[in-house]
Amino acid sequence: MSSADGDGPAAAAAEDPATPPPPRPRSAAGGVVGLLRETVLVVAVALVVSLVVKTFLLQAFFIPSESMEQTLDIGDRVIVSKLTPGPFELHRGDVVVFSDPGGWLPPTVPTQRGAVGTVVADTLTFVGLLPEDSDDHLIKRVIGLPGDRVVCCDAQGRITINDTPIQEGAYLAAGAAPSEEAFDVTVPAGQLWVMGDNRARSADSRYNRDKPYGGFVPLDHVVGRAYAVVWPVSHWEWLGTPSADDAVPGASGAE
Repeated sequence: MSSADGDGPAAAAAEDPATPPPPRPRSAAGGVVGLLRETVLVVAVALVVSLVVKTFLLQAFFIPSESMEQTLDIGDRVIVSKLTPGPFELHRGDVVVFSDPGGWLPPTVPTQRGAVGTVVADTLTFVGLLPEDSDDHLIKRVIGLPGDRVVCCDAQGRITINDTPIQEGAYLAAGAAPSEEAFDVTVPAGQLWVMGDNRARSADSRYNRDKPYGGFVPLDHVVGRAYAVVWPVSHWEWLGTPSADDAVPGASGAE
């Protein structure tokens, strides 16, 4: 039986330095503060990672028009790689997102949101968690690279690049002609000639020759190459580079 003056087993255990002291109880307030601190840290890290990814690697965009049907539908969300052009070459047939070279897009009416909704939407878009609304961006297919001579059309109604006809059946909208507008252009250094897949409904390089850069798109306006449709799920698709233009002579890529 233990005594009041501490010579029993319990007292011996308390005096043993190898025995850890009992944990101090945590207050409910301290637990809540710790949880909030951890949550804020996780959210902050996620936002920083998202911002870095958006700035240097990937960015999501929303498709607002029918100019790229049948490849892209209105409402599709695409993921754009910012490594092309750059570490990876840009090729004929790639689908690219670029900022308006000047006057291609009409003025847009801002989406009406409340003050809080505007701040939240702008913040999530800035860090890359919401897709860009494409108000000042366009998405088209690269037809001509720097130095290419692009002509519409030959006797069979095909677009030619450097006197070689290209096959576009894999991506043109159903029933669309390669172009109803005749043109004969040579792409300047550092620029691109782009066209929509839905040729009759695309205000692309052909119809902006009276604008800055003469309808061409400077490479430094290109955000990147669209490589996948990620929404809606029913339209998941990999946007590869068509191989039909491999036989076209001249420059094969642009950086």
